[in-house]
Amino acid sequence: MKYEGIVYRPPSEAYSLIVQVTIGCAHNTCSFCNMYKDKKFRIRTLKEIDEDLLDARNQYGHVKRIFLADGDSLVLSMDSLKHILLKIKELFPECERVAAYATPKDILRKTKEELKELKSLGLGILYMGIESGSDTILREINKGVISSEIVKAGQKVKDSSIKLSVTFISGIGGKDKWKENALESARIINLINPDYVGLLTLMVEPNTKMNEQVKNGKFKLLNPEEVILETRELVKNIKVDNCIFRSNHASNYFSLGGTFPQDKEKLIGAIDDLLRGKYGYKPENLRRL
Repeated sequence: MKYEGIVYRPPSEAYSLIVQVTIGCAHNTCSFCNMYKDKKFRIRTLKEIDEDLLDARNQYGHVKRIFLADGDSLVLSMDSLKHILLKIKELFPECERVAAYATPKDILRKTKEELKELKSLGLGILYMGIESGSDTILREINKGVISSEIVKAGQKVKDSSIKLSVTFISGIGGKDKWKENALESARIINLINPDYVGLLTLMVEPNTKMNEQVKNGKFKLLNPEEVILETRELVKNIKVDNCIFRSNHASNYFSLGGTFPQDKEKLIGAIDDLLRGKYGYKPENLRRL
């Protein structure tokens, strides 16, 4: 297997075989993100990918899941994606699910019929980083997409029967827009009704535009209690069915988990216990991305 640079994957893909089909991220200008900064984006050749898959087949006896890295594998053409998925079926007949990151614009470039075809070939779940449902915040963090495009992309994935996991970032709007971030993110979740929602907490990384904004006072970070208040507002306004919610990432000050709608009141109760001081926050030095 040949890997270039640091390889990132969702926490739920911890035991998956990771195959780089792209190097880096095609967008790679979000103000908060320092991932892939050491890479120039390119799409790997099918020959390179086939060689990696064959190498992995020779090394591993049983592969249940495969994750297609790097940042936005769905940017590939349909012909290339079909080739890769068919090669996986040929070499790994035991593979139960193929997964990938996908940006909203990558998804919108595919038709619903194309997504359904990818589903039939083994693509089981897409991970979409939304960060916030607020158009103002999306513009400020240079996400390169607006909320209506995010909703359209998310609904298209759901209509194709591919599982959809979305992530949001608490604190991404700073002190001035914490409530807007919560309410608009809940609005987006309700319109898409994804299968999974993951809530991370903002961590300001070196060599990012946001780090400079924090240093010069243009962006004011939330403290742990304010993050939890924002989380409460988000959870209170989520109205979806059969959606698994997790806020147990290493960046979070406090772990939460449940399924909407049945666990909504339990989640709010846990948040209220935290705000009353029944539990403590994770120390800053233990938070990681």
